[in-house]
Amino acid sequence: MKRIFLVISFVCNTVGALLPGKAYAQSLPVGTPVLDDYYRRTQLLGKIDSSLSFTARPIFPTAKLNIHDVYDPDSSLKRDHWVNAGPVIFAKGHGILQILPLSWQQQFNSNHPYGWNDGAMIPAKGYQTMVSGGFFFRYGPLTIQLRPEFVYAANSPFNGYASDHTGQDLISYYYYHNMIDAPERLANGVYNKAFWGQSSIRLTFGPVSFGLSNENLWWGPGIRNALILSNNAPGFKHLTINTVRPIRSYIGSFEGQIIAGRLDNSDLPPLAITSLTNGVNLFIPKREEWRYFTGFNINYHPRWIPGLTLGLIRTFDAYHGDVKGFSGYIPFFTPYQKINTNDGDPFPRDQYTSVYARWLFSKAQAEVYFDYALNDNSYNLRDFIGSPDHSRAYVFGLRKMLPFGANKEEHLLFSAEITQLSQTPDRLVRDGGGYYIHAGVTQGHTHDGQVLGAGTGGGGNLQSLDLSWISGLKKLGISLERYEHDVDFYRIAFPDINGNSRKWVDFAFALNGEWNYKNLIFNAKLQEIKSLNYEWILKDYVPDQYYIPHNNVYNLHAELGVTFRF
Repeated sequence: MKRIFLVISFVCNTVGALLPGKAYAQSLPVGTPVLDDYYRRTQLLGKIDSSLSFTARPIFPTAKLNIHDVYDPDSSLKRDHWVNAGPVIFAKGHGILQILPLSWQQQFNSNHPYGWNDGAMIPAKGYQTMVSGGFFFRYGPLTIQLRPEFVYAANSPFNGYASDHTGQDLISYYYYHNMIDAPERLANGVYNKAFWGQSSIRLTFGPVSFGLSNENLWWGPGIRNALILSNNAPGFKHLTINTVRPIRSYIGSFEGQIIAGRLDNSDLPPLAITSLTNGVNLFIPKREEWRYFTGFNINYHPRWIPGLTLGLIRTFDAYHGDVKGFSGYIPFFTPYQKINTNDGDPFPRDQYTSVYARWLFSKAQAEVYFDYALNDNSYNLRDFIGSPDHSRAYVFGLRKMLPFGANKEEHLLFSAEITQLSQTPDRLVRDGGGYYIHAGVTQGHTHDGQVLGAGTGGGGNLQSLDLSWISGLKKLGISLERYEHDVDFYRIAFPDINGNSRKWVDFAFALNGEWNYKNLIFNAKLQEIKSLNYEWILKDYVPDQYYIPHNNVYNLHAELGVTFRF
């Protein structure tokens, strides 16, 4: 009885210590045009505390930075506007009501799907649009953020993998893609769907928030890609316990999040063609059951090394009907080494582990970061030491601000990032399988038919460069990308063909712009993509020839968005 009293006393004292404070705990949704990256850029300039890691998003600027309006961080809207509704404070400061910005985002692909990190939008040819808006309400520790999203996509037909491949090629495609829920086309015609979007209900006490959310999550330090969770797919329903600002201690500060959620299926085959002309069935239907997804993301900022963040992510994905008992729903104590789990899980379960670091150099106005993830646990420590790159993927990047001109607000921003998801030569000894696919949980690491992690997909490799002029919320720049598609599948499907000549590689050049004027924020992107050996369809093939003519496809990718802030 005494022990129970001590535990209750400890909890009460802890909660009591957390209660003081006037933080609004309003989140900035992942992928918010212009503003999502603005705060991170501002941190490079030394205007934001370096202990905010930007590796567990959405962030909560009102809690950490004491910003009155998340959507007006530089007070430009307050100074110059048509309408200034702003947050309405009532009940002697205990209550807040704010109309959230109305956002209208548009995309266009001229030849075939391209692009990622667009939330509820889908990979599609032609025109598509997403509209979102809503309100934020707080009273005491309770917050309600309602921000639904609606997506419309023309989803025009395009020449896909099945358009010019043999029956054997189709067999190879299904052999691999039967283990992931990533349809080439997410509907047979026009696509329109409403989502809960970036909505949540929370109770927040000091630095800790408890709630039910449908928001997109971004785990890790990457900017162009995140290996475990990103806004490449729509947000999914989840319970969450997370920090809204770093928790400080004598040895440093901590941030983190624990979630338990539901992942849904598209119930579509990988290709529109599901059988050969001789009647042989290609598609193996997946289990029609939602999946239980849980994981944690914690990071540590050492007191003695300003700007450094060290983090750990671990996730588990299984069919809900298989999950039983405490260890099923709370599997975080499952040993990493297979030798301690009888060489496997008690039921099919897809696991991912990631370690990451971000180091911010405020005086140099620069940052460097990496994320290293595994999708297959080692048998024991000796196995890991002997083959640490088995089933690995990584993201590595850096950013640097450079003064530009006489105006101290103007800078040049240089960014570079590498994403590598294809297997290493270790596959010749032991195949680790493609990233995001799973033989037991055959939807793989997906939700609603889209990958939860890197938008480049399993086996996708990306190198990107960006140079931009920056002034507050305004940004103009150019970017270059090289995107190598689905390397692990290609190695399985076409092992007898010279590798260099058969790769499907995209080279993309883009003009980017972001601008604010009064209540409006504009974002635009115009990108030309040259696809070499699109969908691995070859014409005039000559063995051992590096470059094969007549196999290029050109695609125009355009984005235009406008956001109205109240």
